[in-house]
Amino acid sequence: MEGMLQAGDFVGVSFWLVSVAMVAATVFFFYEGMSVKKEWKLSMTIAGLVTLVAAIHYYYMRDYWVASVLAGSPDSPIVYRYIDWLITVPLLMIEFFIILKAVGASISTNSFWRLLVGTLVMLIGGFAGEAMLISASLGFIIGMIGWAIIIWEIFGGEASKAADANAGVRAAFNALRLIVLVGWAIYPLGYIFGYMMGSVDSGSLNIIYNLADFVNKILFGLIIWNVAVKESEA
Repeated sequence: MEGMLQAGDFVGVSFWLVSVAMVAATVFFFYEGMSVKKEWKLSMTIAGLVTLVAAIHYYYMRDYWVASVLAGSPDSPIVYRYIDWLITVPLLMIEFFIILKAVGASISTNSFWRLLVGTLVMLIGGFAGEAMLISASLGFIIGMIGWAIIIWEIFGGEASKAADANAGVRAAFNALRLIVLVGWAIYPLGYIFGYMMGSVDSGSLNIIYNLADFVNKILFGLIIWNVAVKESEA
């Protein structure tokens, strides 16, 4: 039984559930992407890539967690998680630009770069703080600056204005940016309580992060799938 998931390890169970859910979502997005019109195929492919990359990393993260529990010192798979985020989160941000292009909205590549740079700043700051490369407070500040760049772009910047001017994608764009504003707020809250205040143990913090990934990545893709199907049928 060495190295196997134990019935009382609810954090490990959450890792397993999310890893399998990501695999199922990947199959769904790739399969459905074959039936939408060509303008939406790239968006559906990216949605599938996001969940595929997450699924692979969750397999490693769950094994890391289970091994640390059996060793008697539960430990967060910080490196694996941030490698996952470093790939998947920029892809999610790029989706804002791609869905606008899919409906022919007028938007420049400057919006693409602002979203990408904001994402990288957010992730690099967060990782440096959680990995103790810099102080937790400084890492949090850097990460929030990156998040602020993203929020500004999708709520008041060029991307936001392009979406508001296009009825075909407006509803989906609004739903996606609410995920970034509300759903992603779970991560900085977890960071504050887990790394800055020390009031949340590593097990609870990982459950929070796992559930947030489950909702934010899969729901993000489902919203894109919904608008892609509607636009293709129209």
